[in-house]
Amino acid sequence: MFCPKCSSLMIPKQGKLVCMNCGTEREIEEKDNTKIMAKSQGMDILVIEDSADTLPRTKAECPKCGHNEAYWVIRQTRAADEPETRIYRCTKCGHTWREY
Repeated sequence: MFCPKCSSLMIPKQGKLVCMNCGTEREIEEKDNTKIMAKSQGMDILVIEDSADTLPRTKAECPKCGHNEAYWVIRQTRAADEPETRIYRCTKCGHTWREY
């Protein structure tokens, strides 16, 4: 999901990945292993789903099923001077929740 020309991060826009730096566009391919999960400020956020086994795990109680283990990722969803958002996914039921 990095631009082949300038190596900047590409974001999804109208079904394609678009480089915010140089404007290069390419189709979203199956090899990207991505799923559009949420929308923030009019832009889609891509979250890796198919490789959950490689994500780090932690002890966190699932609010849906009560299981005490979850995968986690950290995303900067707000301004740079604000803390990051922790996104959890239950290893048992797959429920996803956030902590700010």
